[in-house]
Amino acid sequence: MRILILGGDGYLGWATAMHFSKRGHEVHAIDNYLRRRAHQEQGTDSLTPVLDSLPARAEAWKDVTGLDIGVTEDNICEYDVVARLFRELRPEAVIHYGEMPSAPYSHKSREHTVFTQYNNVVGTLNVLFAMAEHTPDAHLVKLGTMGEYGTPSIDIEEGFIEISHNGRKDTLPFPKLPGSWYHLSKVHDSHNIHFACRIWGLRATDLNQGVVYGIHTEETRLDERLLTRFDYDEVFGTALNRFCLQAVIGHPLTVYGQGGQTRGYLNIVDTLQCVELATMNPAEEGEFRVFNQFTEQFSILELAELVQKAGAEYGLQVEMEHVDNPRVEKEEHYYNAMHSKLLDLGLKPHLLSETLIESMFGEIEKHKDRVIPELIMPKTRWRGVRETQGALE
Repeated sequence: MRILILGGDGYLGWATAMHFSKRGHEVHAIDNYLRRRAHQEQGTDSLTPVLDSLPARAEAWKDVTGLDIGVTEDNICEYDVVARLFRELRPEAVIHYGEMPSAPYSHKSREHTVFTQYNNVVGTLNVLFAMAEHTPDAHLVKLGTMGEYGTPSIDIEEGFIEISHNGRKDTLPFPKLPGSWYHLSKVHDSHNIHFACRIWGLRATDLNQGVVYGIHTEETRLDERLLTRFDYDEVFGTALNRFCLQAVIGHPLTVYGQGGQTRGYLNIVDTLQCVELATMNPAEEGEFRVFNQFTEQFSILELAELVQKAGAEYGLQVEMEHVDNPRVEKEEHYYNAMHSKLLDLGLKPHLLSETLIESMFGEIEKHKDRVIPELIMPKTRWRGVRETQGALE
């Protein structure tokens, strides 16, 4: 299968490119290095050392495996770039990671908010138009986020919900209540993709993914040069990544607020499983599918306690401290999200309790000299605009 991967230099994009290449597919990756530039802007970097460009990574992959990964260094917000790729490559599947992926980044300033909305929404619109014009039979596999739903006080269905109102019934998109400007951009994506499927007959799968953790995949273990990135900073690092790194370097685990915020989680190995299952079992013509992509649910406090316990087994004395929550979110809430569709397709989950030490602590220990400790604590606050305005009044 000819597979185009958007955002192929990222944490998941690079791992996915290698995964499909190893399985005999014709893979091409595009990236404009937004993630790398954002890290330069804030003075942070991946804990794991990664080669300095996508061509260098593809060359290392070729050296280790003898397999090719095609590369384009460019921006999908430029329609000419996207149209040329689709016209020349004729992809059968398009795996879309090519967006700014951070809620804190989207709240750093007005400029960061506007950039997030423009970059994510315009890039996806360009992809939809290029598909409709050049590869109308291709299947779009789009990385969404469970954060689109927010934390409603009802069960979260997989994309759609049956509504009864005034004696009539219909199946409608599940209501969205995103918690950041970034998550809101993903809601716009979902609406635009659904619309394109309805009016143009495109086929798409929206993978509403939970929080991903882990460093290694089958392919990254082949050679140190094939490592994917691992972010731990307050802007791009997830809570679990940050907790594991803090445990290894002797920093107290920073639990935001009381730690009652609950979300879905999955191992990076399971992300690759899910994306492969979605790609190899494509949506029908005109179909917009939604899969909730996670394997387990934890509160932030539960995560911290799991890391604390695993740290003790690893020989670490792990402390925990509650810090002021920089986000605007419910401390305690109901959270029960359905996630059966990928299991029905054959997903075999790797559970956190079984993989935490093996998948995280050893690799973090190996690279802990690369940690920049002063960039771990949160500085970006959701109420920043209000606080600034209050100071000016």
